[in-house]
Amino acid sequence: MNYHTHGFNLYSIHLYLFPYSYLNNILNCYYYCYYYCYFYCWYLTLYFIVCFLRIGLPKAAILSQIKLLLMSFVHMSMGRTSDEVLYISLPLYHTTGFIGVVGAICLGSTVALRSKFSVSNFWNDCRKYNATAILYIGETLRYLCNTPKSLNDRNHNVKLAIGNGTRPDVWREFLTRFGDIRVIEFYGATESNCSFINYFRKIGAVGRDFFLYKWMNPYAFIKFDVDRGEVVRDSSGFCVKVARGEPGLLVSKITPWAPFIGYMGDMKQTESKRLHNVFKKGDTYFNTGDMFLVDKEGFVYFYDRTGDTFRLIVCVNNVVLQVSTFVTVVLLFYYICSGNEGRAGMAAIALKEGLKFDPTTVFKHVVNLLPVYARPLFIRIQSLSITGTFKHQKGKLTEEEFDPNKISDPLYFLDMKEKDYVPLTVNIYDSLVTGTIKV
Repeated sequence: MNYHTHGFNLYSIHLYLFPYSYLNNILNCYYYCYYYCYFYCWYLTLYFIVCFLRIGLPKAAILSQIKLLLMSFVHMSMGRTSDEVLYISLPLYHTTGFIGVVGAICLGSTVALRSKFSVSNFWNDCRKYNATAILYIGETLRYLCNTPKSLNDRNHNVKLAIGNGTRPDVWREFLTRFGDIRVIEFYGATESNCSFINYFRKIGAVGRDFFLYKWMNPYAFIKFDVDRGEVVRDSSGFCVKVARGEPGLLVSKITPWAPFIGYMGDMKQTESKRLHNVFKKGDTYFNTGDMFLVDKEGFVYFYDRTGDTFRLIVCVNNVVLQVSTFVTVVLLFYYICSGNEGRAGMAAIALKEGLKFDPTTVFKHVVNLLPVYARPLFIRIQSLSITGTFKHQKGKLTEEEFDPNKISDPLYFLDMKEKDYVPLTVNIYDSLVTGTIKV
């Protein structure tokens, strides 16, 4: 499809904080939104986006018209123009795919829309339709990097990749292999009132902690007790902000300018995302459930999800990066191990094509790079299933636990006496659950 609209220009402002004249583009977006009856459209429901959780039942998040417009205007702020072609191979029931289409309508640009993601046809499609920008989510870029190398890898016109959820190592490999593509990584959730965008090409970052944005949309990174599963409060009962370089839970103040509408027909779930009396009595913040780390330069990095946290503050993503030298995907989750105190972590591993699992090498790698409390006690080798939005399904793996009587996949146990990951036998399992073997 191809839509055309008239462009407009308000200002010509260039600041070093906004390369590629992003401030000019952003001001255009907000000016347009102002004339779109800001307050009215915040609460005028356009449609519902069903959020599929990695663990738990799906929820219907309410998406207002103005929020959809603001999300779609991100494409304008990236300097995209009406003569470009956006290639979308994502499901349109996922917000990233849908706002790509709406953003193209606002720009008057062309969309090349594929019914289903195909790793083998991805670059052929980009060449066929002369795509200049692509969307990605989750593992999309990794799938592209895992394809056999070709002389045509850089034979395309793609200059921009917009999305979220890619790892830094995949990001680097993607640029090295497919050329100087400007990757715009962002963070956001359909129901959230806060988001970040990395305009600066800083690998691994999702955005920057910027005082103007914080003034317009107050947010903070606060201390979170992983073991208790709750925020840390001081003697006065208020939350505590973390220091630079310290991981913290992202919360965003709920205001008329940044509302949290909630979930359709689920007041309990909606209220669970509200955090009250955060910094003063009576204030209310949206609890993203995600933890971030801000470096000394102000760049914001996704650190962990509170539901994925594994004994103290152990970053799941860090474990993934450490072990990804030997495997293609690692999922980390934990169980209550009967007969032992605390929780035991398991890594579900998908091996790279043509490679066999080498427990001794992996043991040395894990012991050398990870502290004791962060080492996966169990390893499960299997082909990992994904959702329709390219996220891994942890729910089933969590439910199956580590019982070799129920699981046919190869299981390994971290045996410090043998200095190796040894096969998890029924005898070892029984010794673990009875407390004969202490971990």
